[in-house]
Amino acid sequence: MFYNKKLIMFFFLACLFSTSLAAQDAPLPVIVAPVEERTLNSDIQALGTLQANETAHLTSHISAIISRIHFDDGQRVKSGEVLVELTNHEQVAELEEARVALADAERQLQRTKKLVDNRFVSAQELDGRQREFEVTQARLSAVEARLADRLIKAPFAGVVGLRQISIGTLLSPGTQVTTLLDDSVMKLDFSIPETLMAQLRPGLGILATAAAFPGRTFVGNIVSLDNQVDPVTRAIRVRAILNNGERVLRSGMLMSVSVASAPRQTLVIPEEALLPLGDKQFVMRLEGPADAPYAQRVRVEIGERLPGIVEITSGLAIDEQVVTHGGFRLASGQPVRIKAEVAAGESVRAALSASEAP
Repeated sequence: MFYNKKLIMFFFLACLFSTSLAAQDAPLPVIVAPVEERTLNSDIQALGTLQANETAHLTSHISAIISRIHFDDGQRVKSGEVLVELTNHEQVAELEEARVALADAERQLQRTKKLVDNRFVSAQELDGRQREFEVTQARLSAVEARLADRLIKAPFAGVVGLRQISIGTLLSPGTQVTTLLDDSVMKLDFSIPETLMAQLRPGLGILATAAAFPGRTFVGNIVSLDNQVDPVTRAIRVRAILNNGERVLRSGMLMSVSVASAPRQTLVIPEEALLPLGDKQFVMRLEGPADAPYAQRVRVEIGERLPGIVEITSGLAIDEQVVTHGGFRLASGQPVRIKAEVAAGESVRAALSASEAP
């Protein structure tokens, strides 16, 4: 009787063991996805500050009293337009004197040339008259320059800011008269991490928004990257140009920037296929014949994560298949049965419905 019980127990354990082996060898149903090649065009987000295309803080380099003002606050002016006149009575008198002297020197020079032609005077005297004429001419140029210094002109076309001076004020060197901005186009400076530097290049388009204009987007292009990375923030400054034909953008405004980085061809898989282990990433890749596939765990290097997909930089090849659902219960070498196949970003429910359709 005792031996019969042992024999029954032996057969019971043997059946359990064989059932366990059979279950282990049975293919597990999984959902898989192919490794696809796609063109990624990632958006880089940043905050930037606007500044005018050209900025000039207009001042005088001489001390003089303001006699006339030819602009108002916020007025648009042309290049070379006179904005402020300083007292110039003395310089005007010097200018008239210099013109008279030059005219006299020119008459003496012409008379001497005729006398030399008729051999009444020597060529040496003609040289002296020529030098006198040139000196007088130089004096006139100097007086004209001093007179021009008493005119403050717009160095380029633009819009002036608030007036900081009044008629009759003694203007000292360095005292600001106003600020002139060329706002036909605006410079937008922003910083990005140095790790993203390779994705940017001059010519890439940007989209910018400002809180002052909700719902409105301004289009521009990157024109340059700084020649150095900030060693403290590990970021690099980028400059873009925005068209400001409507003159609504103002210098100093804060803008949100979105940059579509340079497009690149890369491999992607559904994010669900990743099996993280510490700081490493693995996937279960399908290997073997098509009618009897099995799973093999492989390590991968990932790049950028996007909604629903992840970039694969190494570890997989195009058109290989990876397990997206059921990978956690698989071991390397375990047979699998493909229940459905999904594309990166595709709904699993839609894939299952398609596979179950007659």
